[in-house]
Amino acid sequence: MTKLLTITTPSSPRIRGVRNVMADGTAVEVLNKLTKTFEDFKVENDAKIDKINGQIDPLHSEKIDKISNEMTELEKLLKDMTADIAAMKIGGEGEAEGPEAKQHLTAFNKYFRKGVDNGLRDLEVKAKLTTESDPDGGFLVPHETEKNIDRVLGTTSIMRVIGNVMPMGAESYSKFVNVGGASSGWVGENDARAETDTPTLRELIFNMMELFAQPATTQRMLDAGIIDIAAWLADEVKTEFTETEGGAFILGNGVKKPRGILSYDAVENGSYQWGKIGYVATGAANGYIPPSTDDSPADAFIDLYYALKQGHRANATWLMSDATMGKIRKFKDNEGSYMWAPPSATGKVATILGKAVNTDDNMPAVQANSFSVAFADFKKAYLIIDRPGIRVLRDPLTQKGKVLFYTTKRVGGGCSNYEAIKLMKTATG
Repeated sequence: MTKLLTITTPSSPRIRGVRNVMADGTAVEVLNKLTKTFEDFKVENDAKIDKINGQIDPLHSEKIDKISNEMTELEKLLKDMTADIAAMKIGGEGEAEGPEAKQHLTAFNKYFRKGVDNGLRDLEVKAKLTTESDPDGGFLVPHETEKNIDRVLGTTSIMRVIGNVMPMGAESYSKFVNVGGASSGWVGENDARAETDTPTLRELIFNMMELFAQPATTQRMLDAGIIDIAAWLADEVKTEFTETEGGAFILGNGVKKPRGILSYDAVENGSYQWGKIGYVATGAANGYIPPSTDDSPADAFIDLYYALKQGHRANATWLMSDATMGKIRKFKDNEGSYMWAPPSATGKVATILGKAVNTDDNMPAVQANSFSVAFADFKKAYLIIDRPGIRVLRDPLTQKGKVLFYTTKRVGGGCSNYEAIKLMKTATG
């Protein structure tokens, strides 16, 4: 039976109220609708650009914005459908659980529902969840529950999708990076070999931080036995985990949280040096250069594109908020072609200058001196470290009639290659 998914979109003379989009096996239909909507958008936007003497009908501008908003909703729907397919693949059938893991699952379920923890610590060790017999703070969730939580995070946190995620057991991770200084030269067969300069190495250190969520349910629901613990816990913590860590991966200052890409010192790209992130200015202090000037708004994006070294451009993608992408949809290059293009197929995303566009609303809005756009090979530029093991502490006392589940995981993050990322600054220079 076909399922209907309802999307609420803004009203306009062409688009009104509620749109029903087929959601079973119809990602192609959503893509086709998005492509058709973009063609309508271009027609309306071209008509606006062609208006002379600045005589633009405000209602016309409003209509364009509403069509753009519908495109955003359709694109989100397409991404969600793709994420659901990816989630099923990530979940998979999993490895066959041994008897110790099954015993641990049974004991954990009893602890979760009844608070009975007899032997649970020992079963964690036997199930190879930990080598510690008495860790602090709560009990480790079973493999399947942890995998379910990780799957949800991996399909809802954009930085986990585009960045480099490294599972590790230590409290910190360090790496040495060669930032230059080595030299070489040409010599003849019998020439003396002069001593060359030694390379300069810089150490990068990434520390684990603790992230927590505290979902709650009633004892009556637990007693009823109808709760799928792995699914319920993943669904309950996903909002807190994804919003908290997602914000930190972009804006975090590194104090008790990961360090975000926008927390590092940024310098004009011509003055770039290791340890800072280079930026390119838009040419306007409060936005992008409008189409009515001699320059195209695409110029700033082309400059940013080529500010990244060739070796990093091959796998580079854009990162910005939905609102910023809404502005960029209206931009044309000097040849009159739109910079933004809808996804070319299901499982793909929109592109700017042929490179994929990722959206995260933690990225700043377009305003004076904001860094609203990033262009990077994020697999090289940003490292997320995850410590395996999610802990749950059952608390039936703090709120009468409710059982709280204090859930924690260890995660860290930071810039791992300053050359692999560039920013766009909304400024004249």
